[in-house]
Amino acid sequence: MRENKLKIIINKSPNEVFDFTLKSKDTPLWISSIIKEEASERPPKLGPVYRNVNSKGVWSEYLITAFGENKMFEMSSKDNNYHVRCTLKNINDNATELEYYEWMDKGELDNPFSLEILEKLKKILE
Repeated sequence: MRENKLKIIINKSPNEVFDFTLKSKDTPLWISSIIKEEASERPPKLGPVYRNVNSKGVWSEYLITAFGENKMFEMSSKDNNYHVRCTLKNINDNATELEYYEWMDKGELDNPFSLEILEKLKKILE
């Protein structure tokens, strides 16, 4: 699979979902394959580098390449081949649609995100 798109409704405001998904200390709580994540700057904005280490001890680096406060962010791998875009759509005061879209410029996704991961995020936030 070269691309993967998932959607989920989370019963929290876009700002709460946005803030939680970009806090590096929270990432291991909802993405079990990541055991630690670090951000070069806080609060998030265009440009900072996110580094994470997976359960096999492999570090990866991502750069925020697009950013809209409480609306969307996009990250690209250091080699600019893997990309992730999270888009948040306000449904009402206490509900947000999160669209997670990941893709590769070359090759296939080794370990695509699953709805199970987003359901874990939903459970933690709600």
